[in-house]
Amino acid sequence: MNIIKNWEHIQKRYDEFWARENHDRPLIFAVAPKDGADYSKMPIQPDKISDRWLDFENVVARNRFSIENTYYAGEAFPSYMPNLGPDIVGAILGCDLTFGENTSWAEPIIENWDDFKIPALDKSNKWYRLITELTDLAVSDSKGDYLVGVTDIHTGPDALVSLRGPENLCLDLYDCPEKVMGLPVKLWPLEREFYNDQYTRTTKGAVGPTTWMPCYHRKKWCVTSCDFICLISPEIFKEFVLPGLLLETGFYDANLFHLDGPGALKHLDRILEIERINGIQWVPGDGSPPVSHWKDVLTKIQRAGKNLHLSVSAPELPVLSEFLLPEGVILNIWCGSQAEADTVVKTAERLWKK
Repeated sequence: MNIIKNWEHIQKRYDEFWARENHDRPLIFAVAPKDGADYSKMPIQPDKISDRWLDFENVVARNRFSIENTYYAGEAFPSYMPNLGPDIVGAILGCDLTFGENTSWAEPIIENWDDFKIPALDKSNKWYRLITELTDLAVSDSKGDYLVGVTDIHTGPDALVSLRGPENLCLDLYDCPEKVMGLPVKLWPLEREFYNDQYTRTTKGAVGPTTWMPCYHRKKWCVTSCDFICLISPEIFKEFVLPGLLLETGFYDANLFHLDGPGALKHLDRILEIERINGIQWVPGDGSPPVSHWKDVLTKIQRAGKNLHLSVSAPELPVLSEFLLPEGVILNIWCGSQAEADTVVKTAERLWKK
């Protein structure tokens, strides 16, 4: 690696994280603008919103500028995730995508599940070709300077939401459950092939992958998630979500489950029972108290023997150190300066010192 300093040491630290053997302090993924960084020199974005996503030369150039002007402290490392939004699986299955400033949305296409057949992975599909083109361009540009992550793959129920819409899918689970209950399992072979394709592309010249989540593993790992669970009961979760989730977690060498918002907490106990889920990324959600407020949730996760990935602010560190064990914890922190990033690492070392 050309930009990543102490890469072998950082890899070892992530080995310790997954094994919950980082006894000194949580891993700290602290990033900040480099001293003297002049962001006015970043390549200018196109005026048209869709071009800001699909002008790949511009996207990759802006990403490189950002990486070269970012300071990485603790166990942080430079990376870029090729991104067309969270509905990429739905798009590969036939949806179109609408782009906004910061995300994209699928345009549902399913009117009747009787007309839906699980396809093979169609590599001629427009969105498959676009995401692989962007991925290959990023890998070519990286030249070992940064890791290229597997794109944001929302599998199973979330992919079905892309096809049908959340409200309609909720109604389908009650009106015609026999038509939808088994679909997440049937979709998994296509999703697995898509992940394997992304993994092969992104790990050229690199040792192990990353994803949209700031974390690293030497082998196949991914973020597992289901944002749809906020809208369903534990009973529906067990029948509709769990079978596919067991397949998915059984495939990866490691995974972290993205638990997003208080509405998802009703499923936490069942998720923690899944042996192959290595850890939880807890995201309180917009309008909720910060991570350090959720002591009961975080300690429950640790008592279940799971890792934790948390995005926090520097002032939360003293509170978190009062009840969080360091083992198997990553704290992702955005800092305003290089000095602040270095201070965050030293503060963690002091607070968790035994």
